[in-house]
Amino acid sequence: MAVIITDILQIVLYLVLLLLLAVPLGRYMARVFSGERTLFDPVLKPLEGLIYRLAGVNTGREMNWREYAATLLVFNFLGMVAVYLIQRLQGVLPFNPQHFRAVPPDLAFNTAASYMTNTNWQAYGGERTMSYFTQMAALTVQNFLSAATGIAVVVALTRGLARRSAKTIGNFWQDLTRSILWVLLPLSLIFALVLVSQGVIQNLSPYLTVTTLEGGRQTLAMGPVASQEAIKLLGTNGGGFFNANSAHPFENPTPLTNLLEMLAILVIPAALTVTFGHMVGNRRQGLAILAAMLLLFVLAVGVVYGSERYGNPTLRALGVSGPTAMEGKEVRFGIASSSLFATVTTAASCGAVNAMHDSLTPLGGLIPMLQMMLGEVVFGGVGSGLYGMLIFVILTVFIVGLMVGRTPEYLGKKIESREMKMAILAVLIPAATILLGSGLAAATRAGTASILNPGPHGLSEILYAFASGAGNNGSAFAGLNANKPFYNIALALAMLIGRFGVILPVLAIAGSMAAKKAAPPGPGTFQTTTLLFTGLLAAVVLIVGALTFFPALALGPLVEQLLMLAGKTF
Repeated sequence: MAVIITDILQIVLYLVLLLLLAVPLGRYMARVFSGERTLFDPVLKPLEGLIYRLAGVNTGREMNWREYAATLLVFNFLGMVAVYLIQRLQGVLPFNPQHFRAVPPDLAFNTAASYMTNTNWQAYGGERTMSYFTQMAALTVQNFLSAATGIAVVVALTRGLARRSAKTIGNFWQDLTRSILWVLLPLSLIFALVLVSQGVIQNLSPYLTVTTLEGGRQTLAMGPVASQEAIKLLGTNGGGFFNANSAHPFENPTPLTNLLEMLAILVIPAALTVTFGHMVGNRRQGLAILAAMLLLFVLAVGVVYGSERYGNPTLRALGVSGPTAMEGKEVRFGIASSSLFATVTTAASCGAVNAMHDSLTPLGGLIPMLQMMLGEVVFGGVGSGLYGMLIFVILTVFIVGLMVGRTPEYLGKKIESREMKMAILAVLIPAATILLGSGLAAATRAGTASILNPGPHGLSEILYAFASGAGNNGSAFAGLNANKPFYNIALALAMLIGRFGVILPVLAIAGSMAAKKAAPPGPGTFQTTTLLFTGLLAAVVLIVGALTFFPALALGPLVEQLLMLAGKTF
């Protein structure tokens, strides 16, 4: 009992620290994107101006939503091409002390799509595949750019909701640049130095071969880890320098770094809700969304922790003393930190892991999978979580409007057919991608040949892979051998559809809402800052997910849980 109380206090402490960090950061970002003066302006303003001059960007001209979307698409796809070419040419590029050869075409395509879409799905072991140059110039750079793209989109949507009778939603280049210079880069520099102080390595040395205490020989991978680790977490990217990701002691060496890394994953997504409230002129609007996210998060972490603490009764029957769900977990983190990390990283579109999700109990693995299937709106990715949740806000006020017989409205603006069509598309496109992709994989030899585990867990591995790809998460049930042409191509397409199949409808909503006039609230206006709205919003998120994915989940983790409780093994 004492252990459980300690674990619960650890989770509560995490949430308290998260909120204490999110509020001031959210206010700061509101000043950044509203064009107000900040502490860093004397240093960053001249640098920002130089970047615009070199790039030939006219920030005095704002864009309508179509221009914003077109610019975003071109920029991101050029970035994808650059990442692909660097991988294919890494054998002749510098900073390759291990002399790694070119990455195979299908894997390079998958990785390029993965990092450009903020997914960071890794069908490879980083320390055995990617040179230092590739890790820095391709993967780390895209960690910044993909995260900044997500922030830019949610800022554009916020402007669309806040503005009145406007034709523009901002300038993509300015939003992207300010996201990097004022938010991501300073936080990453500070966090990287903290990680180095705790033992995370940062060098360009060749790999070391050492003699172990037993007299054997072991190769220790080196590299610029801390610089990639910082933005991997703060940008909710998730791609690790090492194959073991944040379970590796060179990425996550101490309990303190474990706590800081979990905070880094959610601090910007949580802070953006505060930013939203400030930018729309009503702080309680942002707090209501934050409260819904917190409610869903607490439910999720409770189920994961409870399931992992209960463990596997089959092992308990064999007389195993202590926890029976430690397989796949780091002993230095234990069940509580592993369960919390798993919930945090799939609540965000991150994918960093400090335990192997494939080793979670069936019910413990269901929750991370479900969070991704819901669109990762429980905090979600940097930017993408909030704009995904705002889609559910639109659905919620529409449903309430139908119930009371009023035209639905949000922030004084009517929600009409165009906004609803775009919102439905943003929900259905990723969901259809997950289910159709999983169905194709389960029905073809190319898809089933990569399954490690028989029975329902094999289906769970496929479901998890496509949920992770379309949800732009990147974590995996690693029993699935995904480094095959079928999965490299199919999951890359799922990542692209999942990313831009949501961004484009969101920007269309931003443009449509910006052009609307706002009406003052009347006596029949449904308040979107109350506990009732918070509960309804959380319920809509869960109901949509349940109706969409319950049949697939019933064939995978749910039936596996029932069979485990009955003592059935595969």
